[in-house]
Amino acid sequence: MTRLILFNKPFDVLSQFTDRGTEGTRRRTLSDFLDVPGVYPAGRLDRDSEGLLLLTDDGKLQHRISNPRHKMPKTYWAQVEGLPDAAALQRLRDGVTLNDGPTRPAKVRRIDAPSGLWPRIPPVRFRKTVPDCWIEITVTEGRNRQIRRMTAAIGHPTLRLIRWRIGEWALDGLASGEWRAAGITPRKVS
Repeated sequence: MTRLILFNKPFDVLSQFTDRGTEGTRRRTLSDFLDVPGVYPAGRLDRDSEGLLLLTDDGKLQHRISNPRHKMPKTYWAQVEGLPDAAALQRLRDGVTLNDGPTRPAKVRRIDAPSGLWPRIPPVRFRKTVPDCWIEITVTEGRNRQIRRMTAAIGHPTLRLIRWRIGEWALDGLASGEWRAAGITPRKVS
């Protein structure tokens, strides 16, 4: 039977079970939160990004989730610097050109700050003179640091990035650091 784990990856956690970084400086990994043998991440989430990470023991499912060829939609909440106007959001909808080529068109809309959002540690730097806002952006590809590069390309750098949904799976009810098997109540490892 296929296992699928939904994990709300905290900020500053690597999307892998071991740290191959510099000797003597251990960074937090998935093994600090999950003790589920035989599952592996289906895709990645940068160390400085938060939110939904799917893990499975099924190689075909892992491929279907993570391979851009399958165009599985991934929805992010991005707190961006400044207040993007309609033209800036339209550029994201049309696709922007990055150093590795044009992106596919994205679904984008401005949203209110997500309710019930967990605090980020450390918090995003607050600047009195520079406003910020939240956007929801859905893409069907998964390039390295894509959302951050897209928002920077329109002049609104990402301050905080949370992946909310992958395909049919969402973070609903999972606090930062919690996980659950698909269809099971949230569980947290202390």
